[in-house]
Amino acid sequence: MAYVDGFLIPVPTKNLTAYRKMSQKAGAIWMEYGALDYKECAGDDMTSEGMKRTFPRAARARSSETVVFSWIAYASKAERNRILKAVMADPRLKMEDAKDIFDPKRMMYAGFNVIVDMLAAPAPAKKAAPKKSAAVKKKSVAKKKAKR
Repeated sequence: MAYVDGFLIPVPTKNLTAYRKMSQKAGAIWMEYGALDYKECAGDDMTSEGMKRTFPRAARARSSETVVFSWIAYASKAERNRILKAVMADPRLKMEDAKDIFDPKRMMYAGFNVIVDMLAAPAPAKKAAPKKSAAVKKKSVAKKKAKR
């Protein structure tokens, strides 16, 4: 059964470019070890009328911060455990680097069992009509003339 790690991180808005660069590097490493999907999403529409708990409140984000919602998908929890162990041992990924970009102590993290998965299938490609050869075109023209 599929498994997902989820993250909620308040990131200083001025550091979003550096965060994106760091995340692209981290994502490549996770995918290299076998993660199925890696997403980092910066908050945009963060107000919900009538909702008492919002992502910024849950993350205790300051007005100078953007909430980042992230997830990494795996084939199973066992695969997640294997991949996470390999990623954490990889010298290319250092948590010390993150400290200059965001406060790792304020990051929320949890693992989740996938209970519904409704990925949209790509639209089928339209097949191009086969091109008629010159000989076929001549026969078609000749048939049309004969019918007249």
